[in-house]
Amino acid sequence: MAKTKKQPRPKAETPKGFRDYFGTEVTERTQMLRAIAEVYHRYGFEALESSAVETVEALGKFLPDVDRPNEGVFAWQEADDEDKGDWMALRYDLTAPLARVYAQYRNDLPTPYRRYAMGPVWRNEKPGPGRFRQFYQCDADTVGTASMAADAEICAMLSDTLETVGIPRGDYLVRINNRKVLNGVMEIAGILDANEPSKFEYERGVVLRAIDKIDRLGGKGVRDLLGAGRADASGDFTKGANLSPLQIDTVMQFVEAKSNIFKRIHDAQEAAKMSGSDFFEDLVRAKIAPIAQKRGIPVPEKSLAINSHFTIQYLREIVGSSEVGGQGVDELEQISDLLAAQGYGQDQVVIDPSVVRGLGYYTGPVYEAELTFEIFDEKGRKRQFGSVAGGGRYDDLVKRFTGQAVPATGVSIGVDRLLAALREKGRIGGNVTGPVVVTVMDRDRMADYQAMVAELRNAGIRAEVYLGNPKNFGNQLKYADKRNSPIAVIEGGDEKANGIVQIKDLILGAKIAESATLEEWKERPSQFEVPRDQLVAKVKEILDGQSA
Repeated sequence: MAKTKKQPRPKAETPKGFRDYFGTEVTERTQMLRAIAEVYHRYGFEALESSAVETVEALGKFLPDVDRPNEGVFAWQEADDEDKGDWMALRYDLTAPLARVYAQYRNDLPTPYRRYAMGPVWRNEKPGPGRFRQFYQCDADTVGTASMAADAEICAMLSDTLETVGIPRGDYLVRINNRKVLNGVMEIAGILDANEPSKFEYERGVVLRAIDKIDRLGGKGVRDLLGAGRADASGDFTKGANLSPLQIDTVMQFVEAKSNIFKRIHDAQEAAKMSGSDFFEDLVRAKIAPIAQKRGIPVPEKSLAINSHFTIQYLREIVGSSEVGGQGVDELEQISDLLAAQGYGQDQVVIDPSVVRGLGYYTGPVYEAELTFEIFDEKGRKRQFGSVAGGGRYDDLVKRFTGQAVPATGVSIGVDRLLAALREKGRIGGNVTGPVVVTVMDRDRMADYQAMVAELRNAGIRAEVYLGNPKNFGNQLKYADKRNSPIAVIEGGDEKANGIVQIKDLILGAKIAESATLEEWKERPSQFEVPRDQLVAKVKEILDGQSA
């Protein structure tokens, strides 16, 4: 008789591209999401929780760098009698599901509909350092208004949110652009035909992805991708858009707009100095002071007017006669004026033509929150932290369901990246205090220990009874150390008979053990004996002292 083959044991390892989150990380995320939700709520947005699973058809094909309908998502086909059921997928963001929700419930929802949502999303992409296939997003969107005031509000709210969670002014920038401006440049370059939108679709896709990589590839790398293509350091070749030299120059005017605008501002400042002109002060007074005065707010010291004036002027030049490009520039000017009128300065929000965003559903203004402070990468090189949030206007997303244009705009915060940024800045991190641990000296008196824990919990103190094997008391204190517990409560038979408890300050005890002499240790005891009815009061006193 053949010997039955033993089933191999499953490997205890996280699937590739995924990770597990433990106590401190989960707590920090929860606290940050609560702070973000408070800002969103203050702005009048309502919470929404939608399904983690959508049909592939409802999600649509909007991810960057993918060619097949369900590439880039985790998808499967529902079984039916003929094995031809719907294709289902885990959501890759929180915006595509919102479009479905609004289309489905539009008759019951207010217009405009303002909602925020928080939760995990999944992308079936190649994982890398700090890049996972499951990550958290935190979104806020306004559906049902074409007003640029909605976009300005999203940018203002994003700025307020970053400062609320602990990213100070000067360590971030909310950068704004408009897809219509890029479309105008593509019209001028001859790779966008308004009468035949599907024409040159491949070329536009390559251009969009190339521009989005300007920070990583630099001007030459982008030029190569606009032309025949480029090989990376490993030798892998990426096919380009095959544009002509004239077309490449036209697109590069847009790509290099940021440095060109900076040069114009610098030249104007130098010219103003030479002539003794108050050009920049006059500019602020002319554009911002009247609006600020009307609204009863002070004129910001670092007004958006300066950045906007030169940027708008430059963009009008490069979009030329393009009607859609001109609309995009007008919209940027409106957003800038609205933000400046609320007191937001160019150290918080700027117009930046280099922002394009990778997702394919954006139709107008796009925005990105970039953290500007430097960190060290895994090779010890200095680099900026980079983007932690992005969004924009997507006026055609709901139309896929209803056939009618429904304007919408919103932003998505990458929760895990923002948490990493806060750790880098020292705003969060370190050891999170665990619960007070009530030790077990006599397993037959478990009811007494549970009564102590109940009293502590009812007083709002986090507490637990040790539920392991109580035979070795040293193991109970080791457990408390591993839990980072601030206090251990001890009540043996003698303490019970005398109506007292021993309360051990584990934080102070660890500090004394680290550096104190024997004499100091005797003078500063870390264990206290108190009457049983004073347990809660003494624990509170010690906890207050630890947090002071």
